[in-house]
Amino acid sequence: MNLSSHQRSVLLGSFLGWALDGYDLVLMLLVIPLISKLFFPTGNATLSLLAAFAAYVVTLIMRPVGGAFFGNFGDKIGRKKAMMITIIGFSVATFSTGLLPTWEMVGILAPIFLVTLRFLQGFFAGGEWGSGAVITMETVPKSSRGLLSGILQSGYNFGFILASVVYYFVFTHFSGPQFTEIGWRIMFFTGIIPGLTTLFVRIKMKESQVWLEKFHQKKIERAPLRKIFSDVNIRKRFFLALIIMTGLQYGYYTTMGFYPTFLQNYVNMDKSEIPFLLIVATITSFFGQIFAGYISQKIGRMKTLGLFAISAIILAIPAVYGLYHAVSFYERSLYTVILIFTATSGFGPIPAFLSERFPTQVRNTANGFVYNGGLLIGSWAPLIAVSLLSHGGSFIPVLLGINVIVASIILLFGSKMNPETRDTEIN
Repeated sequence: MNLSSHQRSVLLGSFLGWALDGYDLVLMLLVIPLISKLFFPTGNATLSLLAAFAAYVVTLIMRPVGGAFFGNFGDKIGRKKAMMITIIGFSVATFSTGLLPTWEMVGILAPIFLVTLRFLQGFFAGGEWGSGAVITMETVPKSSRGLLSGILQSGYNFGFILASVVYYFVFTHFSGPQFTEIGWRIMFFTGIIPGLTTLFVRIKMKESQVWLEKFHQKKIERAPLRKIFSDVNIRKRFFLALIIMTGLQYGYYTTMGFYPTFLQNYVNMDKSEIPFLLIVATITSFFGQIFAGYISQKIGRMKTLGLFAISAIILAIPAVYGLYHAVSFYERSLYTVILIFTATSGFGPIPAFLSERFPTQVRNTANGFVYNGGLLIGSWAPLIAVSLLSHGGSFIPVLLGINVIVASIILLFGSKMNPETRDTEIN
């Protein structure tokens, strides 16, 4: 696979932005049990945890709005310009989270400030994926689209790995009361570093030639979002693709999104193992998505999604059950690999699939809106899991496994409803 310096620059700029997105969201997940105590001290641990997850869900729910807004922006005045704004916006929001006062300091204002900041975080982050996925897929060779789609998508997991490593070092050096007082803040302060790095890379990026051709031909759509819903054909594509994204997002947030909380609150294990298991899970998802992107170029996008959906349906309950009852780190690692590989690898072909599914004039808007639109249902997975598992008793692993199966059935249905796009010319 030979890429020009321009193509590598675009891939790197998009990859790093998606990595920062993952970095921020995972930082929040890693400290959410602590956030629940500092910002939502209800006196009831489950209720506080639900409130903290609700604040987290605000970030995810705002993402479709940001995806539509910045996608519209990217279709009308350029993918690169949209990406410059989004990276600045959510880098500042990540850093600012570390400055927030807690309930003990300002009372009810603390959760209000937190929710407001997560609201802004979700808005800017929502615009990040669509622009990055589109400019990359419009720039790279058709024959490499599947593999590079997987590499691009794995950037989120790269951010997850970085966040897990940072969490480990900060937790080690600021243990106990120190972590409660300053450690969690340092974690969010570090978000500015990858943000500035990504901004530097993007300054040197070139605009998509595919978009520039339409711009010079004066074929830019003046109202891309309205076009999606007024054009019967595009509207149908939008809703069919949304089925796939709903299944994928629900499956991801039932597993990876809920994984830190599941290990901390429900699995009987040494807490020092948690950062290492998170790294195992993330590395699995990282390589799984690259693998899925690669095989989607060989056997097709829809067959790949269907394959992973069926695998998750079969293996979800045994994997969660094994993880829940495992007695050693190696056993837990094995079941983690099985669960995360089957439930999250399906994201690999998605940047390619969505870019192939929509025309250039509305591609940025449609991609960002569809991808993040899956969160309208998928983002509730952690809240549903907490509600079910808090009264689950011995059925905890079965209940969580059923949640994964529901997500996989939706994904399987979506893969059957959508056509194959691998051979589509998007130029």
